[in-house]
Amino acid sequence: MNMIKAIKEYGPYDVVHSHTLFHCGMANLAAKLAGVKIRIAHAHTTLDKNDTFLRKLYIFSMRTATKLFSTHYLACSKQAGAYLFGNATEENQKYMYFPNLIDYSKFMAGKKEEVSVFKKESGLENKKVIGHIGRFIEAKNHRFLLQVLKCLIKKDDSFTLLLVGNGDLREQIEEAAKNEGVSNYIKFVGLREDVDTMLQTMDVFVFPSKYEGLGLVLLEAQASGLPCIVSEAIQPEADLKLGLFTRLSLKDDPDLWAEKIIEITNQNKMELSMISSAFEKSGYSLTKGISKLVKIYNGKNQWREI
Repeated sequence: MNMIKAIKEYGPYDVVHSHTLFHCGMANLAAKLAGVKIRIAHAHTTLDKNDTFLRKLYIFSMRTATKLFSTHYLACSKQAGAYLFGNATEENQKYMYFPNLIDYSKFMAGKKEEVSVFKKESGLENKKVIGHIGRFIEAKNHRFLLQVLKCLIKKDDSFTLLLVGNGDLREQIEEAAKNEGVSNYIKFVGLREDVDTMLQTMDVFVFPSKYEGLGLVLLEAQASGLPCIVSEAIQPEADLKLGLFTRLSLKDDPDLWAEKIIEITNQNKMELSMISSAFEKSGYSLTKGISKLVKIYNGKNQWREI
């Protein structure tokens, strides 16, 4: 097996940390056969395409392999853990909830000059900006966003939708925007390295995902002090309890989403001290997370005490 050969050739390794959903089973089997003592499977999502017999068989066998050959289970949310490892994960001594980590201070920093330049270059001056950051894939539900935007501009045509990201469905979404007559109210900016500037350009962050393991960008949005409107698919662990989360159902009419966007557009900015405190309290702090990870890599067994 090529993975075994690669681990032996480029090792020796003390740890293999796999983030590849059900393929974690194969990765950690290879690691075990290569003599790696610590083999971590890390859950990041809550749904996968499993509508065929072969896919279901693959998921069953790989979930079994993941549990057999992993020494540690990590999950970014309870539902993500249950999806990869099965139910009763919290009763398993191998399991640990491990929050996604970000350098939240980067998103709290003021970017007034950069935001001003971007708005001027993009024609967003004097516009109300609703935003979304994510790959153009089915799970992110961009088509629903178009319906929300269509309702929104009927109520207030000063709104513009800022879409950050690329993906297989981008061309389809651009074409759908033209068909819906909303393309003039959308800025497609592709992949950006200055995500902090993009977030600080927005007035409201909208995230109508069909499924998510957590939604890392929602942590970044809250670090920026942005009010967020999210679907019921977003895991509760993503809410930092700052009063920035509004949860709506994808079964709700897009018009209701539009009304909620208008309602919270002028919400007062969050105090930075409150944001910092929320990240530290929730365990999303980068320094604390690295400390936990180092302990795991060093073979600490007392999970609950890490």
